[in-house]
Amino acid sequence: MRWRSVVLGLLLLRLGLQALLVLLPALARGLCLHPRLPCPGPRPPALPGPPAGAAGRGARLWGAAAGGDEYERRYSGAFPPQLRARLRDAARGMFVFGYDSYMEHAFPRDELDPLHCRGRGPDRRDPSNLNINDVLGNYSLTLIDALDTLAVMGNSSEFQKAVKLVIDTVSFDKDSTVQVFEATIRVLGSLLSAHIIITDTKQPFGDMSIKDYDNELLHLAHDLAVRLLPAFENTKTGIPYPRVNLKKGVPPDSHNETCTAGAGSLLVEFGILSRLLGDSTFEWVARRAVKALWSLRSNNTGLLGNVVNIQTGHWVGKQSGLGAGSDSFYEYLLKSYILFGEKEDLEMFNAAYQNIQNHLRRGREACNEGEGDPPLYVNVNMYTGQLMNTWIDSLQAFFPGLQVLIGDVEDAICLHAFYYAIWKRYGALPERYNWQLQAPDVPFYPLRPELVESTYLLYQATKNPFYLHVGMDILQSLEKYTKAKCGYATLHHVVEKTKEDRMESFFLSETCKYLYLLFDEENPVHKSGNKFMFTTEGHVVSVDERFRTSLWEDILPAQEGSAHRSKPPELKAANFSSNCNRVPDERRYLLPLKSNYMRQIDRMVGLI
Repeated sequence: MRWRSVVLGLLLLRLGLQALLVLLPALARGLCLHPRLPCPGPRPPALPGPPAGAAGRGARLWGAAAGGDEYERRYSGAFPPQLRARLRDAARGMFVFGYDSYMEHAFPRDELDPLHCRGRGPDRRDPSNLNINDVLGNYSLTLIDALDTLAVMGNSSEFQKAVKLVIDTVSFDKDSTVQVFEATIRVLGSLLSAHIIITDTKQPFGDMSIKDYDNELLHLAHDLAVRLLPAFENTKTGIPYPRVNLKKGVPPDSHNETCTAGAGSLLVEFGILSRLLGDSTFEWVARRAVKALWSLRSNNTGLLGNVVNIQTGHWVGKQSGLGAGSDSFYEYLLKSYILFGEKEDLEMFNAAYQNIQNHLRRGREACNEGEGDPPLYVNVNMYTGQLMNTWIDSLQAFFPGLQVLIGDVEDAICLHAFYYAIWKRYGALPERYNWQLQAPDVPFYPLRPELVESTYLLYQATKNPFYLHVGMDILQSLEKYTKAKCGYATLHHVVEKTKEDRMESFFLSETCKYLYLLFDEENPVHKSGNKFMFTTEGHVVSVDERFRTSLWEDILPAQEGSAHRSKPPELKAANFSSNCNRVPDERRYLLPLKSNYMRQIDRMVGLI
């Protein structure tokens, strides 16, 4: 009998060890994310690295394992609050490292070169280097762009210090030729956001007030906008020139061609400025440009192209898509309505969204049921609706977040899953991905925020912990592949993981901010009772009644000028593919997309 007891004991010990091995990965999730973060007691085992596919990993990652579906095991269920807090702190630490590195090694220049720990400004030797000169104006861009991120993270002392530094050192009286769009969304938008935060009587982010503040940031914003106004002069269509010199106006050799997003995504910032100043000029010129572009849409499909001649109104680029050249035009039609309440903005957006669904959307009708390919938005000819190419770009990853804002959550879930699958494969999003070849067409990743933004908004809409897992994957990938000696660097090649010596300002203003907010459930953005909206550069602005007062009854026809007084059209998804756009409560802790559909998307991008 004794030998039976021994055998039984050994058997129970073996079963116990096997159970422990199975549970260890799950237990590790509640422990330290990064060895530099403080942990109670002995150092626990590290979390698994990013799920990037990195060569040869896909089949092993998603291969059969003991018990249950691999997607459900990995993503569903509760997300430990301790882990969430560590990820929030890690996102804050990411911002702090990038911001402090910029201030130490680059300020007052525009950007940080994180590999060589130095600053970067406009390329004076090569004016044709638009990749640099469109963005960098010799006005401490990264500091300005990061202002409201400091406030959102509750760092009042550094916010106040940074604001005073901007007031004391920044001037726009520069011989710099910059892109109107980039100067508007990065600089003008941030100055306005910080001004609104400083003057908010409720102070939701803590005490962000500035002693003896006399609207200096608003005056700086006004000065910059006045220097951008020449772009709207001497154009036969009202569509602005793409670039201006801040001191001299439109350069004599300026191109007459501009992209739809660049010319049609100025309305939020210009509109806020007009309504704060009580001067209709700025919103009027931005609104005129939007209407001009809208009037040039195809009579056949209702679509717009991506490049237009500002003098003739002729479409030079006939591609209609959701990515580069077009993206924020659609975003600002909706956000302008949310902020200002002008009926015509929503009417344009609803029509544009329906045309996008009719001509750009491919795949099965419903996201989470039925047969066929996963839903995907492609690039088509604006006149015929015919497919123009087989690539999409990383900027399109903003679109699921926009779909969340109109309630088309189901379709947003599917499109987000497609971009997340690409991220899992490479640990980053290539700038352009060929979905037919299952390979990058343009392999660099400049720390863009669009996938993080959509992840954050989908989590806010569904509260599904799946999106916290996605955020954790993104954060870990950024730490592993992009962290440099003095900040975070652009990936030159998402497969080879080589780096470029550049940290664009939107990494601090958007990527870090959205990651932080994803994990900070108690942030005033979520808990203060205020309603906030993010600009296309991620700058937070309050949805305030004072922005609902129109200024142009004396400028626009009465029918348009009084549009805000009439009952606005319904804000709804014009999506034929979904009968119910709200995710049911019972699915909150299940996968947002059924496992077989997630597997189908992973297969579509070559992950398995």
